Amino acid sequence: MKKDSFINRLGKDLKKFKYVYIMAIPMVVYYVLFSYMPMYGAIIAFKHFSPGLGIWKSEWAGTFYFKMFFQDVYFSRILRNTVLISFKNLLFGFPAPIILALLINEVRNNAFKKTVQTISYLPHFVSIMVICGLIIDFTARDGAINDVIAFFGGSRQTMLLNPKLFQPVYIISGIWQEIGWGSIIYLGALTAIDPQLYEAASIDGAGRFRKMAHVTLPGIMPTIIIMLILRIGSIMNVGHEKIILLYNATVYETADVISTYAYRKGLLEMNYSYSTAIGLFNSIINFILVIGSNTISRKWGETSLW
Repeated sequence: MKKDSFINRLGKDLKKFKYVYIMAIPMVVYYVLFSYMPMYGAIIAFKHFSPGLGIWKSEWAGTFYFKMFFQDVYFSRILRNTVLISFKNLLFGFPAPIILALLINEVRNNAFKKTVQTISYLPHFVSIMVICGLIIDFTARDGAINDVIAFFGGSRQTMLLNPKLFQPVYIISGIWQEIGWGSIIYLGALTAIDPQLYEAASIDGAGRFRKMAHVTLPGIMPTIIIMLILRIGSIMNVGHEKIILLYNATVYETADVISTYAYRKGLLEMNYSYSTAIGLFNSIINFILVIGSNTISRKWGETSLW
């Protein structure tokens, strides 16, 4: 009976929301092809993989490559850099779109508001190759940023050759690129707040800042918590494409992260098993983090992913 009941409900739901399900098909196919099917290949982390022999005929290695990674001379460096860059991104990058959304929400001139939104969205749609090219040009010794520094009496330097400056350049440019796009979801959440709450706050004598603190922020807090959980769950996934395009051997000390190290070991040195073991370790840490953050959020609040 339960099975029939479920089938009947599913049939009614499919009939009622058939266009929604049709629209979901490309997304489902994408994740099946590029997220779930490749998981089969993770087994090579436990094998001495040889492309000539294939996955199943390659010799079993057990945890050999994981031990090799933990004993690697660069293990502490890449783990430290990954955590530091992710933490700084979380500390400075996560609040940035929230602040922008709150500021845009306070603007009363619709033409100005739309102009700001459009300008802030644009960098997200620019190719990462172009973005990195701009960063390299701006931070070069004769670039625009050094022109400003020299104008105020500072000394010129190629910033991307300075290990101490690589992380700030990476994080600040990332905020600039994603702040507008990230604010969209918070602007959407702001539209769901009941206007009567603002009217009640005005009657009580609340100004803009008190309304923001006692009405706006509590209204979008569930969205903030969900986005924070998702952000924590990917804290170890520092974008390797951008770092690879920006870094060089002189800044490995502060720029080399788990994903870039796996790239060099897997694609440049063709040590596929070792690279897969590194990636699997990274994914397990992310899985633990998202489970843990969701559990804490569910225990101490009313908002969680599940």
